[in-house]
Amino acid sequence: MIIARYFVMERAMTLLQSFYRNHAGVGVLKSEIVRKILHFLIALTPSMAAINKDATIALLIIGTLGYTLMEYLRLSGVKVPIVSAITKMASRPRDTGRFVVGPITLGIGALLALLLYPSGAAAIAIYALAFGDGIASLIGRFGKLRPQFLSGKSIEGSMACFTIVFFCAYAVSANAHIACAAAVTAMVVEALPLEDYDNLAIPVTVGLIVQIVSASM
Repeated sequence: MIIARYFVMERAMTLLQSFYRNHAGVGVLKSEIVRKILHFLIALTPSMAAINKDATIALLIIGTLGYTLMEYLRLSGVKVPIVSAITKMASRPRDTGRFVVGPITLGIGALLALLLYPSGAAAIAIYALAFGDGIASLIGRFGKLRPQFLSGKSIEGSMACFTIVFFCAYAVSANAHIACAAAVTAMVVEALPLEDYDNLAIPVTVGLIVQIVSASM
């Protein structure tokens, strides 16, 4: 049964890679979509932590360390089934021949939120990471307004980030002030030219601001 599942997953990844190669004209957008699916999956973390926080923290640590090892193997020429294929599809042109740190910073960002903040602030911080940053990148691909101070990013992407984080934060906190503070913070940090390290900056800063605003009320 385990062997059968392995071959089914391997076949699925082969088909996905074939689709990816046959549609190279929109490869950049598809890479962005694959990356953001991974981003969205990190949004499961608060729900998992609500069931068992220690186990969730352990899974994040194990997953991050496991990916780090497999990425080293990939760069050494060792093909890691499924993981290497996903990494290849999700990597940006700037990542060619380089260690892809995005999944590592994503895991560490969620981990820091859980370790540093109480459940409500941690959830908002992780949702800002998962949805705010993810939606901003996707919408920003089609953005037309790109002022110089945004370093190539678009106003449309920033507004999408603000909107989704506001609604996520309000759903968690039921407080418009907290939601607005979280949304503004996420929008500002996401607009900075931090590349993959915004996965660390967004949850840490959003969680901190949410904590400060909550304490002042």
